Amino acid sequence: MLLKKTNILCLLLTAVLTASCYYSHPNRMDHWIANEEHTVDSVNFYIGHHYWRNYNFFVTDSVQLYSSLPGSIDGVPSLCDTFFIFPEDRLVVADIRYVPGDTVDSVWVKVARDQLTQGWTRESLLLESVVPDDPISKFIKEFSSSRLIFVLTCLALAGLIILIRAVRRQQIRVVHFNDVNSFYPTLLCLGVSATAAIYGSIQRFVPNTWVEFYFHPTLNPFNPSLPLVISLFLAFVWFVIVVSIAVTEDLFHQDETSETVPYLFSLAGVCLLLYLVFTLTVHYYIGYPLLAYYWYFAVKRYRKHPAIKFRCGNCGRPLLSPGKCPYCNMENQL
Repeated sequence: MLLKKTNILCLLLTAVLTASCYYSHPNRMDHWIANEEHTVDSVNFYIGHHYWRNYNFFVTDSVQLYSSLPGSIDGVPSLCDTFFIFPEDRLVVADIRYVPGDTVDSVWVKVARDQLTQGWTRESLLLESVVPDDPISKFIKEFSSSRLIFVLTCLALAGLIILIRAVRRQQIRVVHFNDVNSFYPTLLCLGVSATAAIYGSIQRFVPNTWVEFYFHPTLNPFNPSLPLVISLFLAFVWFVIVVSIAVTEDLFHQDETSETVPYLFSLAGVCLLLYLVFTLTVHYYIGYPLLAYYWYFAVKRYRKHPAIKFRCGNCGRPLLSPGKCPYCNMENQL
């Protein structure tokens, strides 16, 4: 039975990733053709590099600009004034040119901070020091940084060790093991694992689609210009956000704050671990059967959890059976 579920899940994910994975780029009117002046074909450049003139960047690191394009000797700027653009500045792309003599990077971009501050730099150096001037793009860059991933991995492993020891000693509640009387935490874990698997699949199979989303982000999963796989990813992101709110609301209505807050921290640790595991394992294809098995395990564990059929008539807390309430000591009878 589990093998059949695994095969079905793999087929569904494969179908999603191979159907409508790419953006449909509109035909631009300013269609430039490369000539002796080394101007750039706007359509091809936009599709391959995901930006064009009048695109806005936010500076995250110092950028050295040249007052003019490099000379013809090995592509090295000669007799050009240089100056720097510093973090927190905002730039707009003014022009793009090919410099065939530059053996480092043949694409040069002219950016402007204002009318008096304009200059040229290699595209590779520019993109290392800027981020698209959009809050979603800034969040993606910060969340995707290698240093942050390393820190999150260390935190997840440390949290996992603490959770295992705490569960063995029955000190705290943890989803799937010493769980609370709510399906929302399990539902949240299912949503996080699916979101991580979709994100990892995009990075593995259609990375150019993710780069396009990075340069032109949106939070609307119903945007008609989005590929199906990006729409599905955004839908799961919103699902995780809504279920997270439902988890918090439900838990604070069930237990004391002293019990709810540690449980929420443990739940966040489990979700972080699920994100890291499924984001990385789908790159090696083992993430898909692992995801199917985890879903089976999570649902099975919840179904074994004792169902709550009664609540205290005095404090409203859940009870497994009629009788004395362990919270307020009120006697409850049928």
